Amino acid sequence: MKFIEKSGAFYLGKKVGSDEPLFYDSKNLMTHALCVGMTGSGKTGLGIGLIEEASLTKIPSILIDPKGDLANLLLTFPDLSPEEFKPWTDDPEKVAKTWKEGLAKWGEDGERIKRLKDSVEMVIYTPASQSGIPLSILSSFKAPPKELLSDKEAIRDRVLSVASSVLGLLGISADPIKSREHILISTLLDNAWVHAKDLDIATLIEQVQKPPFDKIGALDIDTFFPPKERMVLSISLNNLLASPGFKAWVEGEPLDIQNLLYTKEGKPKCSILSIAHLSDKERMFFVTLFLNELLIWLRRQSGTSSLRALFYMDEIFGYFPPTSMPPSKIPMLTLLKQARAFGLGVVLSTQNPVDLDYKGLANCGTWFIGKLQTERDRARVLEGLNIASNGDLSSKELDKMIASTGNRIFLQRSIYAKEPILFETRWTLSYLRGPLTLPQIASLTKKTGERLSPKEPPKAAKPLLPPGIQEIFVKSETSVHYRPYVLGLAKLHFVDAKNKIDVWKDVCLIASLDSDGVPLWDQAKEDPAIKDRLDKTPQSGSTFDSLPSGLKSSNLEKTFATALYQNQTLSAGEEAIKKVREKYDQKIALVNERLKRAQEKLSQKKQKVWWQIADTLASFGSAILGVLVGKKVTKGAINQTGTSLRRAGRIGKEHQDAASAEEDIQTYQQQIEDLEDQEQQEIEETKNQGVRPRKSDISIDKVALLWMP
Repeated sequence: MKFIEKSGAFYLGKKVGSDEPLFYDSKNLMTHALCVGMTGSGKTGLGIGLIEEASLTKIPSILIDPKGDLANLLLTFPDLSPEEFKPWTDDPEKVAKTWKEGLAKWGEDGERIKRLKDSVEMVIYTPASQSGIPLSILSSFKAPPKELLSDKEAIRDRVLSVASSVLGLLGISADPIKSREHILISTLLDNAWVHAKDLDIATLIEQVQKPPFDKIGALDIDTFFPPKERMVLSISLNNLLASPGFKAWVEGEPLDIQNLLYTKEGKPKCSILSIAHLSDKERMFFVTLFLNELLIWLRRQSGTSSLRALFYMDEIFGYFPPTSMPPSKIPMLTLLKQARAFGLGVVLSTQNPVDLDYKGLANCGTWFIGKLQTERDRARVLEGLNIASNGDLSSKELDKMIASTGNRIFLQRSIYAKEPILFETRWTLSYLRGPLTLPQIASLTKKTGERLSPKEPPKAAKPLLPPGIQEIFVKSETSVHYRPYVLGLAKLHFVDAKNKIDVWKDVCLIASLDSDGVPLWDQAKEDPAIKDRLDKTPQSGSTFDSLPSGLKSSNLEKTFATALYQNQTLSAGEEAIKKVREKYDQKIALVNERLKRAQEKLSQKKQKVWWQIADTLASFGSAILGVLVGKKVTKGAINQTGTSLRRAGRIGKEHQDAASAEEDIQTYQQQIEDLEDQEQQEIEETKNQGVRPRKSDISIDKVALLWMP
């Protein structure tokens, strides 16, 4: 297949049933895009292809990578030789040949790969990790620029989302209106920023204990939030600040959008923010802070009619739900509404099309739809498309085309094209190795020559352990620096007769230690795979962090057992969700039946009105015609005229009946919409319900000090 490079156009593939290349105008991305498709649909390949095209045209991009797939963009080998592929595959000869032939089939070659590498600087950033380039989040607590302080709505949104993300990191799911913790932290942030003062976590802890104001609303501060309870919140914040894991958040380059888009020399960058290694709470924390920084940068730019930069997020499931309001939702919705004017294209991707806010995604001008797993997925996507197009689409035709999608076959629906297009994605220039691990990212980062954080861990021999504590090491092939964590292994028994649950679950948790040597189990990460990477001895030549002075064996196992019972839950499961859906399916079916009868009634009434109008006009016409042609006005003619007048009177009644039927239709349609919203909300609530483990059945296998590189 041959194609010619087009200025300002992205080469995405070819139309199905044709060798004609499919080009996509880069300006179209200013109205944003959504990509949906199940695992194995080729969604990652399409996304990487889109980013490659942006990079080839020297458009900078920032990518949030929750799964580790987008780091494959650094696996670009211009010579297409087995030696280049060797570190990344067990069969470099075969893979090199496959990639070379695959590219040739699509009119691409090593020269295009070389141009890609020369066009942008590709960098992997790893927040809270030294594997890639670390990022410091401290700038997110600084006061916004002076020119933005007058934008009260923007400041309010930033205050709310930063407060929610900090509390989320503490494990507090706080309502901005009802939660005292949220209201207090929001007020502290707002008070500091309005006066153009920066905040950090340490200052926030002090101000939680002694707020710089006397009242919140009409209540004095001690009545609204008593000092003893504020102390509990400040201790939680202090534990966060003191934890070894949090220190990694304040090391590295500042979270600066301009630096993520361009090098100091002005060369465009493709910055991959890899967050696969973070917990769910940490991911939400980071994504929320990043989106706020992006909005601040955006509002400082001048308007433009061309694509200035690209923001791509590989999986938005959980960050943009239809009913709940996680901290990330407000800034993401604001971004979709405002980014276009400043030339920022937003591309969002997901393999979970059901739990998305399609009203918010109506801001996306282009939809790429791949193979979908269930009928429900297709129904939700079609519903979203109808919302986005104000009901101007043929659902039947689109459903048929969606059914034709498959591996690397996508449907493109764009506001810039009259008809949807079915196309096959091109071969990517990057080698699609699959998700990359932190050590693999580390090797790529060193090869790029990027400067790592200048902070070096203190050099020290392994400290002596307090009595009764076991220790274990994460394997390493070279000498490393170890940091202390706690590993907990256990078996839990979840029983819930109502939802037919009787399940045993293996748990493997890794917790950091606070300054008193107490494991922070409520912030622990679950990592079952680490059991295969454990060793009894450290790598020779390694160095170690010191241990907290209060570390005791009694603190480990007891706190682990308590945390397992308090924090571990099992989802109510599909059976409970199925019951919710069945309940609402019955209710919606009943209203649908009423709606159908009302629509039939309306149709009959309208038909009857038209027949009566025609009949009355014919009757009047006959009587009048008789007079016009000179016939005598007989008693029969008078009677005929009277009958016609009575028929005309009945037309008004039928009109009223038709209007009543139309009101019924609107009522039933609203009822259906309300029921669907209630169903989604109840499903979300059901998902959040969990079954606690049976306390008497908690079986602890091991609790040990874990030395981790």
